[in-house]
Amino acid sequence: MRFLYDGEGIGGRIKAMPEDFIVREVVGNGKVLNVDEKVSPGMLGMEEKPDGKFAAFVLQKYNWDTVNALRTISKRLGRGRKSISYFGVKDKISLSVQIAAIYGVEPSALGGIRIKDISINGAWKSDEILMGGNLGNSFSVIVRDCAGREEAARVAAGLNGRMLNYFDRQRFGNRLNNAAVGLKIMNSDFKGAVMEFLCGGKDSDPEAAEARGRLAGEMDFARALEYFPRYLRNERAVIEYMARYGNYANALRKIHRGISLMFIHAVEALVFNYSLERCAERGSFEGAYYCGRNFYGFPDVSVDGSRNDGFPIGNIIGYETERGRISADEHYALESLGIMPESFRIKSMPELSMKGTGRALVAPVKDLHAAEEGEGACRLEFTLPPGSYATMLLREFTRDLGMDTERMIRDTGAAVALGTV
Repeated sequence: MRFLYDGEGIGGRIKAMPEDFIVREVVGNGKVLNVDEKVSPGMLGMEEKPDGKFAAFVLQKYNWDTVNALRTISKRLGRGRKSISYFGVKDKISLSVQIAAIYGVEPSALGGIRIKDISINGAWKSDEILMGGNLGNSFSVIVRDCAGREEAARVAAGLNGRMLNYFDRQRFGNRLNNAAVGLKIMNSDFKGAVMEFLCGGKDSDPEAAEARGRLAGEMDFARALEYFPRYLRNERAVIEYMARYGNYANALRKIHRGISLMFIHAVEALVFNYSLERCAERGSFEGAYYCGRNFYGFPDVSVDGSRNDGFPIGNIIGYETERGRISADEHYALESLGIMPESFRIKSMPELSMKGTGRALVAPVKDLHAAEEGEGACRLEFTLPPGSYATMLLREFTRDLGMDTERMIRDTGAAVALGTV
């Protein structure tokens, strides 16, 4: 991955502990959700709806990933995992505050929840919360073992309120094989998708890696339930279904839809990252379309913009993406993966189909500044649009090289074509 700032960074490391990485959602009226702050819907510019079928709430969590935190809450309240919704996924290794909702629950029930490192900072009757409904996210990040505030301020000035808007590895999964699973689903190869999900990629956990390898060799799902780690809940749900019914397509539906969508999103993200990488390599966004800004100053892809006062955008390709708007770089990536825009209309699993949209190739960074945080550490504070990754901005400071996008495109496409993933 390329850097936007071409000077020296500050080195260092992030996420040494969850409190080093604070994430607070910015809601629709521009209000930032503060840690430990009790709020009402009126404070957030949101409407309480007495007839609403959802209970919206402010979730504060420490060292929990969003999906598992909400799944645990829904289970405590006797609801299924499909009852939950949220604006966006927040890092596990963090202290984060965000809006979520759960179907068929009274707000008062959320006040009685007692789960370690989880707090509910307000709840009210509402409609469903839709992904991407927040204005952005505000971050406060400590970088440890780094050069210090002055050097960090120099990098911040060099970025000039901008960042290359790459998708980070979270989108591609811990084993970097989300896109491979997604491509199998798009090709209606459900057996391949299940086995890639259960056994593919490189797992850094020895126990999990051993279990995945054993299942790949034995193909005995009933026995796999005896040795697959308990914490791999999604994998175990798929394995249990396979052991009982042996239907690969329906086994995939045992995975929470929010996670299943990530498989398809990873394919879209791989194409987008490749296109952005080529633009950054050329140092030019010549030929790109431009979008306008919303009232907060962040990209609004639904509004046309100009080169002088807008943001260059690339495609998050789906089945409705216009052929004439697909760049040569995006065409190359699609061909390398053996797909076309129509491939994102998944007839056998329509709930995972993607229409497509746009995404800023260069994203704005609001209020970026550095502060001292003791010897050998500094604190970086900034606000990003929804869907932009703080880790992609932070790599400009730490000089993390990131992923090799071109190699991911080549390897994933070749492996799927050969049936080896």
